[in-house]
Amino acid sequence: MATAYCMKCRKKVEIKNPSQVVLKNRRPATRGTCPICGTKVFRIGKA
Repeated sequence: MATAYCMKCRKKVEIKNPSQVVLKNRRPATRGTCPICGTKVFRIGKA
């Protein structure tokens, strides 16, 4: 599973419902939610 840093929880968490997205500069990224607080989390790069 992919991990990302949650700004609200202030720790690394596993991404819940991860989805692959492509940024404007064509870099891959992963977007999802924090399983603890439900905040959106984001990670640049392949996961």
